[in-house]
Amino acid sequence: MSNAIEVSGLTKSYGSHVVLKEISFQIAAGEIFALLGANGAGKTTALECIEGLKKYDSGTVTVNGTAGIQLQSSSLPAHIKPMEAVRLFAGWNKVKTDNALIHSLGLREIEKKQYAQLSTGQKRRLHLALALIGDPDIIFLDEPTAGLDVEGRLSLHDNIRKLKSSGKTVVLASHDMAEVETLCDRIAILSGGKIVFCGTPSELTCKIGKKYFIHIKTELGSDTLEADNIENTLLSLLGEMKRNGIKVLDIKVDRGTLEQHFMEMTGRAEK
Repeated sequence: MSNAIEVSGLTKSYGSHVVLKEISFQIAAGEIFALLGANGAGKTTALECIEGLKKYDSGTVTVNGTAGIQLQSSSLPAHIKPMEAVRLFAGWNKVKTDNALIHSLGLREIEKKQYAQLSTGQKRRLHLALALIGDPDIIFLDEPTAGLDVEGRLSLHDNIRKLKSSGKTVVLASHDMAEVETLCDRIAILSGGKIVFCGTPSELTCKIGKKYFIHIKTELGSDTLEADNIENTLLSLLGEMKRNGIKVLDIKVDRGTLEQHFMEMTGRAEK
């Protein structure tokens, strides 16, 4: 599979503060790829450098295809209506308005409202529609579901999956682990200005280890233990309870989530 984006040795500083330290990764055509990191990790800066919106100090960025961009913080004139914005952007791009796109994102339902009257979710859908005008090969989404309610998030996730199924490459920046685990083919984790991991969510799990959380309730109260080897830990724990005459009332085992693995990965990188 060919690469839609290739980043090599990308470095970016603001004065004496180095935000990106020679980061390198590739994004395959047709995949959903996420840049992960805590707030301030450099996700938005990395995207803006790749998009050509921000100059970088050194390194190379190659983008193979046309791009549509949904910025983290976007705004339009308060009194403009959604379809007016769509026609304006279509005119700038010298393309016709895509009615199928308009309907799929539900813009006809809000076409009489002014921008200032739209909810956060409606604004997100409108900005996604504007990013998709011109049928770009690559779509950049910076924190696409920030501020959305559950229904809005699910709707946007569905739209992102449809983009992938139509052959588009989707690149998103997020700190939402559940979102990434649900949507993405591969992820890159930014921490301390460096890429500390790049691969699939399952590869991240394997790299960190298959952590388990044992929730146990006894006559003395409740406790939660962390374990890498579930069988040995359970046998030892239950044996100790039996020897001490402690009655076990309930026991539950959970598999570690991507968020827990992410926190451990970034914690290691910062030490």
